[in-house]
Amino acid sequence: MASVVPASDRAAALRVVQEQLAEATAAKKCHACGCFHGAVASFERTNAGTQELAGVLAQARAVLVETRYDCLGCEVCFPAVAENAFAEVFPGEASAPLCPTDTPAERTGWPPLPGDYRVLRYRAPVAVCALHSADLAAALAARAPAGLAIAGTLRTENLGIERIIRNVLANPHLRFLVLCGEDAQQAIGHLPGQSLLALLESGLDEKGRIRGARGKRPVLKNVLPAQVEAFRRQVEVAPMIGQLDLDAIAAQVKTCAARDPGPFQGAPTEIAVATVTAHEPSQLVLDPAGFLVVYPDRARGLVLEHYRKDGVLDCVVEGATPAAVGATAAERGLVSRLDHAIYLGRELARAEESLRTGLPYVQDRAPEAGAPLPAEACGCEGGT
Repeated sequence: MASVVPASDRAAALRVVQEQLAEATAAKKCHACGCFHGAVASFERTNAGTQELAGVLAQARAVLVETRYDCLGCEVCFPAVAENAFAEVFPGEASAPLCPTDTPAERTGWPPLPGDYRVLRYRAPVAVCALHSADLAAALAARAPAGLAIAGTLRTENLGIERIIRNVLANPHLRFLVLCGEDAQQAIGHLPGQSLLALLESGLDEKGRIRGARGKRPVLKNVLPAQVEAFRRQVEVAPMIGQLDLDAIAAQVKTCAARDPGPFQGAPTEIAVATVTAHEPSQLVLDPAGFLVVYPDRARGLVLEHYRKDGVLDCVVEGATPAAVGATAAERGLVSRLDHAIYLGRELARAEESLRTGLPYVQDRAPEAGAPLPAEACGCEGGT
């Protein structure tokens, strides 16, 4: 049996709706805004829209022009205030469309959906959502505390939350969600932090609306109920809404990481990143560019000799660091295979260690050939 709305509450809510729609009607910027268009269409489908609100809606409809922008992000959104006031008294009656936005293209890898975030470690257990505090998210990512997998923002309580759900489910190692930073004021219309907490605590109703959410349009239409429930089981939330202290948030990340229960099992989605066990190559393949001889020389630094396939020396590269020698070799086309480049980097690092410690260096056999090294390059210091 439906609950009866007290007459005083109904009158107060409708008065706010009328006032805010009148403000939007008077504001020229609203006439071409998707927020105003959506609110008018939503209210026209309600019982109040054909009765108490009919006059103000007719005035609003008369000033609407072709939509030129989805949302201006105004500090105070008149249609949003009206919708919030109406929803408090008539929950679910005004079915407004989701805030307009382009449908994100899903990608391979993790995270599969784009967003305002920075990825640090795939296997770390903690995600941080700094809500509207973009600078806080960036500072935390720059600090990169141990255990932090990803840090980003959240600005809407529908599409934004949907992206978080799908990105979290694609990484079973994520087990904690630290929710911090500034949530939006209700006048703006979006309360993503409060809505995300409500989702984790109470889930969705039969219409896909987040139970207990007070945001502008807390309806999830692009995720399945099974995905929502798996998300609620996978992550434990650490509520810190309003917290802007970087040290306190980093400490919370450390506390959560210390309680890591291990990867989540049973997510109703494919894991975005494959884990492959490395193996030794089954066969050696010659590098068409030739073969290399590496040795340390205390006077000249790291020395790289390049020999053509016929055994003729055609280039010598000398440098102080593996990065300098390796980059120069690549620029000159002295290596043409990735496995050969990996081998070169390893041998240059070993030769550098020999220069630093004084330990002897003997070049390992290159992966491209079992051919003997030139006699003058036996691996001793200076090539003697």
